[in-house]
Amino acid sequence: MKYMLLFYASEAAAAEVQEQGEAIASVWYGFLKEANASGALITTNGLLPTTNATTVRIRDDKTLTTDGPFAETHEQLGGFAIFECADLDDAIRWAEKIPHAKYGSVEIRPLWSEG
Repeated sequence: MKYMLLFYASEAAAAEVQEQGEAIASVWYGFLKEANASGALITTNGLLPTTNATTVRIRDDKTLTTDGPFAETHEQLGGFAIFECADLDDAIRWAEKIPHAKYGSVEIRPLWSEG
């Protein structure tokens, strides 16, 4: 089953972690190397800060756009990964390895099946 793992953290906490430079890059590199080698990782990517977001809503047949995220929250969506996992326990094992879990959170969501 495919699972999307969504990475959340406050942008302030994420910025502090990014200041670790090579140290955090090394942690991410290790995670990505293991995930790719396992064959379980399908794709992953980070997102630019919410200042780059645009939200679209349609109300009364009119398109409304708003700069910024869809909701004000303490943690923002910062990235995602899609894994092929045997079950939820397998997805949890991968989520535990994602660096975001140490300073934010990782949400696990199963994808709709294709058949």
